[in-house]
Amino acid sequence: MATKNTSAIGKFKRSLKNFGPAFFIIGYVVGTGSVTSMVVSGAKYGLSLSWALLLSCFFTYFLLVAISKLTIVSGDTLMFNFKKTFGKPLTIFIITALLVSIVSSCIGVMGVVAEVTMEWISVKTNISFLNGPIVAIFFIALLIALFWTGKHENFIKAMSIMVGFMALAFIVTSFMVVKEAGTSITSFFPELPSGDNNGLVIAGIVGTTMAGVCLASRSILVQEQKWGLKDLKTENKDAMSSMIMTFFISLAIMISATGTLYFKGGKVDDATDMMHALGPWAGDFALTLFTLGIIGAGLSSIFPNLLLFPWLVSDYTGTERDMKKPLYKLIVVLVALSGLIVPILGGKPVWILIASQALSPFVMPLITLFLLILLNKESVMKSHKIGLWMNLALGATFIFNCYMLYVALNGFIDFIS
Repeated sequence: MATKNTSAIGKFKRSLKNFGPAFFIIGYVVGTGSVTSMVVSGAKYGLSLSWALLLSCFFTYFLLVAISKLTIVSGDTLMFNFKKTFGKPLTIFIITALLVSIVSSCIGVMGVVAEVTMEWISVKTNISFLNGPIVAIFFIALLIALFWTGKHENFIKAMSIMVGFMALAFIVTSFMVVKEAGTSITSFFPELPSGDNNGLVIAGIVGTTMAGVCLASRSILVQEQKWGLKDLKTENKDAMSSMIMTFFISLAIMISATGTLYFKGGKVDDATDMMHALGPWAGDFALTLFTLGIIGAGLSSIFPNLLLFPWLVSDYTGTERDMKKPLYKLIVVLVALSGLIVPILGGKPVWILIASQALSPFVMPLITLFLLILLNKESVMKSHKIGLWMNLALGATFIFNCYMLYVALNGFIDFIS
Protein backbone atom coordinates (compact mmCIF):
# COMPACT_ATOMS: atom_id res chain seq x y z
CA MET A 1 0.00 0.00 0.00
CA ALA A 2 2.84 2.36 0.89
CA THR A 3 4.52 1.58 -2.43
CA LYS A 4 1.33 2.48 -4.30
CA ASN A 5 1.03 5.76 -2.40
CA THR A 6 4.69 6.57 -3.05
CA SER A 7 4.17 5.77 -6.73
CA ALA A 8 1.12 8.05 -6.88
CA ILE A 9 3.02 10.88 -5.19
CA GLY A 10 5.92 10.34 -7.59
CA LYS A 11 3.61 10.55 -10.61
CA PHE A 12 2.04 13.74 -9.23
CA LYS A 13 5.48 15.33 -8.71
CA ARG A 14 6.54 14.35 -12.24
CA SER A 15 3.34 15.88 -13.62
CA LEU A 16 4.02 19.13 -11.76
CA LYS A 17 7.60 19.14 -13.05
CA ASN A 18 6.41 18.58 -16.64
CA PHE A 19 4.06 21.53 -16.37
CA GLY A 20 6.64 23.80 -14.74
CA PRO A 21 6.71 26.32 -17.63
CA ALA A 22 2.89 26.57 -17.50
CA PHE A 23 3.03 27.62 -13.84
CA PHE A 24 5.72 30.18 -14.71
CA ILE A 25 3.47 31.65 -17.44
CA ILE A 26 0.43 31.79 -15.13
CA GLY A 27 2.46 33.22 -12.25
CA TYR A 28 4.00 35.88 -14.48
CA VAL A 29 0.86 36.83 -16.43
CA VAL A 30 -1.68 36.75 -13.57
CA GLY A 31 0.17 39.37 -11.58
CA THR A 32 -0.32 42.97 -10.56
CA GLY A 33 -0.44 44.11 -14.20
CA SER A 34 -3.17 41.62 -15.06
CA VAL A 35 -5.23 42.45 -11.95
CA THR A 36 -4.93 46.18 -12.68
CA SER A 37 -5.86 45.87 -16.37
CA MET A 38 -8.82 43.56 -15.71
CA VAL A 39 -10.19 45.61 -12.80
CA VAL A 40 -9.94 48.89 -14.74
CA SER A 41 -11.53 47.26 -17.80
CA GLY A 42 -14.40 45.79 -15.75
CA ALA A 43 -14.97 49.02 -13.82
CA LYS A 44 -15.05 51.19 -16.96
CA TYR A 45 -16.54 48.92 -19.62
CA GLY A 46 -18.07 45.85 -17.96
CA LEU A 47 -17.24 42.75 -19.99
CA SER A 48 -17.25 44.65 -23.30
CA LEU A 49 -13.50 44.19 -23.69
CA SER A 50 -13.49 40.49 -22.78
CA TRP A 51 -13.00 39.77 -26.50
CA ALA A 52 -9.47 41.23 -26.19
CA LEU A 53 -8.71 38.85 -23.31
CA LEU A 54 -10.12 35.84 -25.19
CA LEU A 55 -8.27 36.57 -28.44
CA SER A 56 -4.98 37.34 -26.69
CA CYS A 57 -5.12 34.02 -24.79
CA PHE A 58 -6.12 32.19 -27.99
CA PHE A 59 -3.26 33.61 -30.08
CA THR A 60 -0.73 33.38 -27.24
CA TYR A 61 -1.32 29.62 -27.20
CA PHE A 62 -0.06 29.34 -30.79
CA LEU A 63 2.96 31.53 -30.00
CA LEU A 64 3.86 29.34 -27.00
CA VAL A 65 3.59 26.18 -29.12
CA ALA A 66 5.60 27.76 -31.95
CA ILE A 67 8.40 29.06 -29.69
CA SER A 68 8.62 25.72 -27.88
CA LYS A 69 8.79 23.71 -31.13
CA LEU A 70 11.48 26.02 -32.53
CA THR A 71 13.57 25.61 -29.38
CA ILE A 72 13.13 21.82 -29.22
CA VAL A 73 13.93 21.18 -32.91
CA SER A 74 16.75 23.71 -33.34
CA GLY A 75 18.28 23.18 -29.87
CA ASP A 76 18.77 26.95 -29.62
CA THR A 77 16.83 29.58 -27.72
CA LEU A 78 14.68 32.24 -29.38
CA MET A 79 17.05 35.21 -29.38
CA PHE A 80 19.99 33.06 -30.46
CA ASN A 81 17.91 31.84 -33.42
CA PHE A 82 16.93 35.43 -34.23
CA LYS A 83 20.59 36.54 -34.15
CA LYS A 84 21.74 33.66 -36.39
CA THR A 85 19.04 34.23 -39.02
CA PHE A 86 18.17 37.93 -38.93
CA GLY A 87 21.41 39.45 -37.66
CA LYS A 88 22.53 41.34 -34.58
CA PRO A 89 20.91 44.79 -35.12
CA LEU A 90 17.30 43.52 -35.32
CA THR A 91 17.81 41.11 -32.42
CA ILE A 92 19.35 43.84 -30.26
CA PHE A 93 16.37 46.06 -31.15
CA ILE A 94 13.95 43.38 -29.90
CA ILE A 95 15.97 42.81 -26.70
CA THR A 96 16.08 46.58 -26.08
CA ALA A 97 12.31 46.83 -26.57
CA LEU A 98 11.82 43.97 -24.13
CA LEU A 99 14.14 45.70 -21.64
CA VAL A 100 11.97 48.84 -21.82
CA SER A 101 8.94 46.64 -21.12
CA ILE A 102 10.73 44.98 -18.16
CA VAL A 103 11.79 48.27 -16.55
CA SER A 104 8.45 50.03 -17.12
CA SER A 105 6.64 47.04 -15.64
CA CYS A 106 8.85 47.14 -12.50
CA ILE A 107 8.15 50.88 -12.18
CA GLY A 108 4.39 50.44 -12.41
CA VAL A 109 4.14 47.28 -10.28
CA MET A 110 6.18 48.69 -7.38
CA GLY A 111 4.14 51.90 -7.54
CA VAL A 112 0.90 49.92 -7.13
CA VAL A 113 2.38 47.67 -4.40
CA ALA A 114 3.64 50.67 -2.38
CA GLU A 115 0.33 52.57 -2.70
CA VAL A 116 -1.83 49.59 -1.68
CA THR A 117 0.51 48.72 1.22
CA MET A 118 0.46 52.32 2.51
CA GLU A 119 -3.35 52.35 2.36
CA TRP A 120 -3.47 49.17 4.46
CA ILE A 121 -0.97 50.60 6.97
CA SER A 122 -2.92 53.87 7.32
CA VAL A 123 -6.29 52.10 7.76
CA LYS A 124 -5.30 49.06 9.82
CA THR A 125 -2.45 50.39 12.00
CA ASN A 126 -1.37 53.48 13.94
CA ILE A 127 2.05 53.61 12.30
CA SER A 128 2.79 57.12 11.06
CA PHE A 129 6.51 57.17 10.21
CA LEU A 130 6.25 55.03 7.06
CA ASN A 131 5.67 56.36 3.56
CA GLY A 132 5.65 55.07 -0.02
CA PRO A 133 9.42 55.37 -0.67
CA ILE A 134 10.30 53.57 2.59
CA VAL A 135 7.89 50.73 1.79
CA ALA A 136 9.28 50.45 -1.75
CA ILE A 137 12.89 50.45 -0.48
CA PHE A 138 12.01 47.63 1.96
CA PHE A 139 10.50 45.44 -0.78
CA ILE A 140 13.31 46.16 -3.26
CA ALA A 141 15.97 45.41 -0.62
CA LEU A 142 14.17 42.14 0.15
CA LEU A 143 14.14 41.11 -3.54
CA ILE A 144 17.83 42.02 -4.03
CA ALA A 145 18.81 40.13 -0.86
CA LEU A 146 16.90 37.04 -2.03
CA PHE A 147 18.60 37.21 -5.43
CA TRP A 148 22.04 37.77 -3.89
CA THR A 149 21.74 34.82 -1.52
CA GLY A 150 19.92 32.60 -3.99
CA LYS A 151 17.33 31.75 -1.34
CA HIS A 152 14.27 32.79 -3.28
CA GLU A 153 12.44 29.55 -4.11
CA ASN A 154 10.47 29.27 -0.86
CA PHE A 155 9.77 33.02 -0.94
CA ILE A 156 8.31 32.78 -4.46
CA LYS A 157 6.20 29.80 -3.36
CA ALA A 158 4.84 31.84 -0.42
CA MET A 159 4.06 34.75 -2.76
CA SER A 160 2.31 32.37 -5.15
CA ILE A 161 0.10 31.08 -2.32
CA MET A 162 -0.92 34.68 -1.52
CA VAL A 163 -1.74 35.29 -5.18
CA GLY A 164 -3.68 32.03 -5.24
CA PHE A 165 -5.88 33.17 -2.34
CA MET A 166 -6.57 36.46 -4.12
CA ALA A 167 -7.38 34.66 -7.39
CA LEU A 168 -9.73 32.30 -5.52
CA ALA A 169 -11.38 35.32 -3.88
CA PHE A 170 -11.97 36.89 -7.29
CA ILE A 171 -13.41 33.63 -8.65
CA VAL A 172 -15.83 33.34 -5.71
CA THR A 173 -16.73 37.03 -6.04
CA SER A 174 -17.40 36.62 -9.78
CA PHE A 175 -19.97 33.88 -9.09
CA MET A 176 -21.58 35.99 -6.37
CA VAL A 177 -21.93 39.15 -8.46
CA VAL A 178 -23.47 37.22 -11.38
CA LYS A 179 -25.93 35.57 -9.01
CA GLU A 180 -26.80 38.76 -7.12
CA ALA A 181 -26.77 41.22 -10.03
CA GLY A 182 -30.49 40.84 -10.63
CA THR A 183 -29.97 41.57 -14.32
CA SER A 184 -29.50 39.49 -17.44
CA ILE A 185 -26.00 38.55 -18.53
CA THR A 186 -26.32 41.00 -21.46
CA SER A 187 -26.13 43.84 -18.91
CA PHE A 188 -22.53 42.80 -18.29
CA PHE A 189 -21.73 43.78 -21.91
CA PRO A 190 -22.59 47.48 -22.17
CA GLU A 191 -21.91 49.51 -25.31
CA LEU A 192 -18.55 51.24 -25.30
CA PRO A 193 -18.91 55.02 -24.83
CA SER A 194 -18.09 56.92 -28.03
CA GLY A 195 -14.98 59.08 -27.95
CA ASP A 196 -13.64 57.40 -24.80
CA ASN A 197 -9.98 56.40 -24.70
CA ASN A 198 -10.26 52.62 -24.49
CA GLY A 199 -7.27 51.89 -26.74
CA LEU A 200 -4.78 51.95 -23.87
CA VAL A 201 -6.94 49.59 -21.77
CA ILE A 202 -7.34 47.17 -24.71
CA ALA A 203 -3.58 47.24 -25.37
CA GLY A 204 -2.97 46.73 -21.63
CA ILE A 205 -5.22 43.65 -21.56
CA VAL A 206 -3.48 42.15 -24.58
CA GLY A 207 -0.01 43.23 -23.41
CA THR A 208 -0.35 41.64 -19.99
CA THR A 209 -1.55 38.33 -21.52
CA MET A 210 0.62 38.24 -24.65
CA ALA A 211 3.68 39.59 -22.85
CA GLY A 212 6.70 39.70 -25.16
CA VAL A 213 9.13 39.16 -22.28
CA CYS A 214 7.20 36.16 -21.03
CA LEU A 215 7.13 34.62 -24.53
CA ALA A 216 10.86 35.15 -24.94
CA SER A 217 11.51 33.45 -21.60
CA ARG A 218 9.37 30.48 -22.72
CA SER A 219 12.23 29.39 -24.98
CA ILE A 220 14.68 29.46 -22.07
CA LEU A 221 12.35 27.47 -19.81
CA VAL A 222 11.75 24.82 -22.47
CA GLN A 223 15.52 24.43 -22.93
CA GLU A 224 16.06 24.16 -19.16
CA GLN A 225 13.27 21.57 -19.01
CA LYS A 226 15.37 19.51 -21.48
CA TRP A 227 12.30 18.72 -23.58
CA GLY A 228 12.90 16.80 -26.81
CA LEU A 229 10.82 15.84 -29.84
CA LYS A 230 9.09 13.14 -27.79
CA ASP A 231 7.80 15.87 -25.46
CA LEU A 232 5.97 17.94 -28.11
CA LYS A 233 2.56 16.68 -26.92
CA THR A 234 3.46 17.50 -23.32
CA GLU A 235 4.53 20.98 -24.44
CA ASN A 236 1.21 21.48 -26.27
CA LYS A 237 -0.77 20.47 -23.19
CA ASP A 238 1.39 22.73 -21.05
CA ALA A 239 0.72 25.72 -23.34
CA MET A 240 -3.00 25.04 -23.48
CA SER A 241 -3.39 24.58 -19.71
CA SER A 242 -1.52 27.83 -19.01
CA MET A 243 -3.75 29.84 -21.37
CA ILE A 244 -7.03 28.27 -20.20
CA MET A 245 -6.21 28.98 -16.55
CA THR A 246 -5.00 32.50 -17.40
CA PHE A 247 -8.22 33.24 -19.28
CA PHE A 248 -10.60 32.05 -16.56
CA ILE A 249 -8.73 33.74 -13.69
CA SER A 250 -8.50 37.03 -15.65
CA LEU A 251 -12.16 36.79 -16.67
CA ALA A 252 -13.17 36.25 -13.04
CA ILE A 253 -11.35 39.46 -12.08
CA MET A 254 -13.11 41.35 -14.87
CA ILE A 255 -16.54 39.96 -13.83
CA SER A 256 -15.90 40.89 -10.20
CA ALA A 257 -15.02 44.45 -11.16
CA THR A 258 -18.10 44.68 -13.38
CA GLY A 259 -20.45 43.58 -10.60
CA THR A 260 -18.87 45.59 -7.79
CA LEU A 261 -17.64 48.74 -9.55
CA TYR A 262 -19.24 49.19 -12.98
CA PHE A 263 -22.86 48.67 -11.87
CA LYS A 264 -22.31 51.02 -8.91
CA GLY A 265 -20.54 53.70 -10.94
CA GLY A 266 -17.22 53.14 -9.16
CA LYS A 267 -14.04 54.51 -10.72
CA VAL A 268 -10.48 53.24 -10.51
CA ASP A 269 -8.20 56.27 -10.36
CA ASP A 270 -5.89 54.96 -7.64
CA ALA A 271 -4.55 51.51 -6.80
CA THR A 272 -6.59 51.43 -3.59
CA ASP A 273 -9.84 51.77 -5.57
CA MET A 274 -9.27 48.26 -6.91
CA MET A 275 -9.85 46.59 -3.54
CA HIS A 276 -13.59 47.33 -3.83
CA ALA A 277 -13.75 44.67 -6.55
CA LEU A 278 -13.64 42.10 -3.71
CA GLY A 279 -16.24 43.90 -1.58
CA PRO A 280 -19.25 41.50 -1.68
CA TRP A 281 -17.31 38.42 -0.72
CA ALA A 282 -14.56 39.72 1.57
CA GLY A 283 -16.39 42.61 3.24
CA ASP A 284 -14.17 44.38 5.78
CA PHE A 285 -11.41 41.87 5.07
CA ALA A 286 -11.28 43.03 1.41
CA LEU A 287 -8.47 45.53 2.00
CA THR A 288 -6.24 43.02 3.82
CA LEU A 289 -6.92 40.23 1.32
CA PHE A 290 -6.35 42.49 -1.66
CA THR A 291 -3.19 43.98 -0.12
CA LEU A 292 -1.70 40.53 0.53
CA GLY A 293 -2.64 39.44 -2.98
CA ILE A 294 -1.17 42.54 -4.63
CA ILE A 295 2.05 42.25 -2.61
CA GLY A 296 2.30 38.57 -3.54
CA ALA A 297 1.48 39.20 -7.20
CA GLY A 298 3.78 42.22 -7.36
CA LEU A 299 6.86 40.65 -5.79
CA SER A 300 6.39 37.32 -7.57
CA SER A 301 6.23 39.13 -10.94
CA ILE A 302 9.04 41.64 -10.21
CA PHE A 303 11.49 38.88 -9.21
CA PRO A 304 11.34 37.10 -12.62
CA ASN A 305 11.59 40.55 -14.26
CA LEU A 306 14.91 41.07 -12.45
CA LEU A 307 16.25 37.85 -13.97
CA LEU A 308 14.79 38.21 -17.46
CA PHE A 309 17.21 40.75 -18.93
CA PRO A 310 20.32 38.73 -17.91
CA TRP A 311 18.50 35.67 -19.30
CA LEU A 312 17.91 37.48 -22.60
CA VAL A 313 21.59 38.49 -22.79
CA SER A 314 22.63 34.86 -22.20
CA ASP A 315 19.99 33.80 -24.74
CA TYR A 316 21.45 36.20 -27.32
CA THR A 317 25.09 35.22 -26.71
CA GLY A 318 24.39 31.50 -26.32
CA THR A 319 26.27 31.41 -23.02
CA GLU A 320 25.50 29.79 -19.68
CA ARG A 321 22.88 31.55 -17.54
CA ASP A 322 25.20 32.20 -14.59
CA MET A 323 23.51 34.78 -12.34
CA LYS A 324 26.70 35.09 -10.25
CA LYS A 325 28.45 37.15 -12.94
CA PRO A 326 29.19 40.71 -11.68
CA LEU A 327 27.55 42.25 -14.79
CA TYR A 328 24.33 40.30 -14.24
CA LYS A 329 24.26 41.24 -10.56
CA LEU A 330 24.65 44.91 -11.48
CA ILE A 331 21.82 44.67 -14.05
CA VAL A 332 19.53 43.05 -11.47
CA VAL A 333 20.21 45.82 -8.91
CA LEU A 334 19.65 48.62 -11.46
CA VAL A 335 16.37 47.12 -12.71
CA ALA A 336 15.21 46.65 -9.10
CA LEU A 337 16.02 50.27 -8.19
CA SER A 338 13.80 51.50 -11.05
CA GLY A 339 10.88 50.52 -8.80
CA LEU A 340 11.60 53.62 -6.67
CA ILE A 341 10.62 56.05 -9.45
CA VAL A 342 6.86 56.26 -8.76
CA PRO A 343 7.05 56.17 -4.92
CA ILE A 344 9.63 58.99 -4.94
CA LEU A 345 8.55 61.13 -7.91
CA GLY A 346 4.82 60.40 -7.75
CA GLY A 347 2.32 59.67 -10.51
CA LYS A 348 -0.71 57.48 -11.13
CA PRO A 349 0.67 53.94 -10.73
CA VAL A 350 -2.53 52.33 -12.10
CA TRP A 351 -2.23 54.08 -15.46
CA ILE A 352 1.57 53.86 -15.50
CA LEU A 353 1.23 50.09 -15.08
CA ILE A 354 -1.43 49.79 -17.80
CA ALA A 355 0.76 51.89 -20.11
CA SER A 356 3.73 49.60 -19.38
CA GLN A 357 1.63 46.55 -20.33
CA ALA A 358 0.50 48.36 -23.50
CA LEU A 359 4.14 48.58 -24.67
CA SER A 360 4.23 44.85 -25.45
CA PRO A 361 2.17 45.10 -28.71
CA PHE A 362 4.90 47.33 -30.19
CA VAL A 363 7.34 44.43 -30.56
CA MET A 364 4.96 41.47 -31.00
CA PRO A 365 4.41 41.78 -34.80
CA LEU A 366 8.17 41.51 -35.38
CA ILE A 367 8.55 38.52 -33.03
CA THR A 368 5.59 36.75 -34.69
CA LEU A 369 6.89 37.43 -38.22
CA PHE A 370 10.37 36.14 -37.32
CA LEU A 371 8.84 33.01 -35.78
CA LEU A 372 6.78 32.37 -38.91
CA ILE A 373 9.87 32.63 -41.12
CA LEU A 374 12.03 30.41 -38.88
CA LEU A 375 9.40 27.69 -38.53
CA ASN A 376 9.23 27.39 -42.34
CA LYS A 377 13.02 27.40 -42.80
CA GLU A 378 14.34 23.93 -43.67
CA SER A 379 17.87 24.71 -42.44
CA VAL A 380 16.44 25.40 -38.97
CA MET A 381 13.49 22.98 -38.70
CA LYS A 382 14.80 20.18 -40.99
CA SER A 383 11.88 17.75 -41.47
CA HIS A 384 9.79 19.40 -38.76
CA LYS A 385 8.61 22.51 -40.60
CA ILE A 386 5.12 23.60 -39.59
CA GLY A 387 2.10 22.64 -41.68
CA LEU A 388 -0.72 24.59 -43.28
CA TRP A 389 -2.88 24.97 -40.15
CA MET A 390 -0.06 26.27 -37.97
CA ASN A 391 0.94 28.67 -40.74
CA LEU A 392 -2.63 29.97 -40.89
CA ALA A 393 -2.77 30.26 -37.08
CA LEU A 394 0.49 32.23 -36.90
CA GLY A 395 -0.56 34.33 -39.90
CA ALA A 396 -3.78 35.25 -38.07
CA THR A 397 -1.70 35.96 -34.94
CA PHE A 398 0.51 38.32 -36.96
CA ILE A 399 -2.55 40.20 -38.28
CA PHE A 400 -3.98 40.42 -34.74
CA ASN A 401 -0.66 41.77 -33.42
CA CYS A 402 -0.49 44.38 -36.19
CA TYR A 403 -4.02 45.51 -35.27
CA MET A 404 -3.06 45.65 -31.59
CA LEU A 405 -0.04 47.79 -32.51
CA TYR A 406 -2.43 50.22 -34.21
CA VAL A 407 -4.73 50.19 -31.15
CA ALA A 408 -1.78 50.73 -28.78
CA LEU A 409 -0.47 53.67 -30.85
CA ASN A 410 -3.87 55.36 -30.80
CA GLY A 411 -4.19 54.61 -27.09
CA PHE A 412 -0.87 56.27 -26.27
CA ILE A 413 -1.66 59.30 -28.47
CA ASP A 414 -5.01 59.78 -26.69
CA PHE A 415 -3.40 59.17 -23.28
CA ILE A 416 -0.68 61.77 -23.88
CA SER A 417 -3.07 64.34 -25.35
